[in-house]
Amino acid sequence: MALPATDESLWFRRFHPRPEAEVGLVCLPHAGGAASFYFPISELLPPTVEALAVQYPGRQDRRHDAPIENIHELAHEIYQALKPLAAHRPTALFGHSMGASVGFELARLLEGELGTVPVAFFASGRPAPSHHRSLGIHRRDDAGLIAELQLVSGTDSRILGDTELLRLALPAIRSDYKAAETYEYRPGARLACDIVGLTGDSDIRVTAREVAGWREHTSGSFRLEVFSGGHFYLGEQKAAVAGVITDTLRAATARARRPID
Repeated sequence: MALPATDESLWFRRFHPRPEAEVGLVCLPHAGGAASFYFPISELLPPTVEALAVQYPGRQDRRHDAPIENIHELAHEIYQALKPLAAHRPTALFGHSMGASVGFELARLLEGELGTVPVAFFASGRPAPSHHRSLGIHRRDDAGLIAELQLVSGTDSRILGDTELLRLALPAIRSDYKAAETYEYRPGARLACDIVGLTGDSDIRVTAREVAGWREHTSGSFRLEVFSGGHFYLGEQKAAVAGVITDTLRAATARARRPID
């Protein structure tokens, strides 16, 4: 008899389990993305960091689960699954594109509801919440949606070239775009955690200035990292991104261990 699925097994994929890691890095995919997007980053992280890649409903092994079309609701569901893990060890967050908006709301819940400040929040390829804008992509027909995917190269080319796979994937992709584009930023207290903004220098969907706007949303430190590449610069720059994550978390955990004079 199969064991019932737990919230953790529903939401998180541990591609490289590291139970003794000092920090758990929760990785939140882009619109249309899946947990597997973060496999290359997970592979490059040191033994001190364990990646927990989030699997949104409506794709891959959760393809029969209804997609969630609201960022706040999505963040709340992930928060419920993450609470026991966040209580066990320090947690950091990495969100790309739509995932950065989810990560921001998740960080708010961790700080406001659980009283846990993330070690760091990495906001990638997404304007700051206060700079949010919508292009109305989720309202386009299928051809228009596919054209956007081809433009930003955010979906596996094997899917774009396979009519049957694409037919199965489009509903979840459209739902994600709806969640991302209808997101409503609610003004409130700034995050206490440090934020690192990341972007590609030739991203056609977000400027470095818009990513730099994340500094407005933390009372901690902020820095901007600009990489060569477009909206999905992570594919080409995975080693450099893993290096930024590693160095940031190493420095943060070292500060946390430093005795108070």
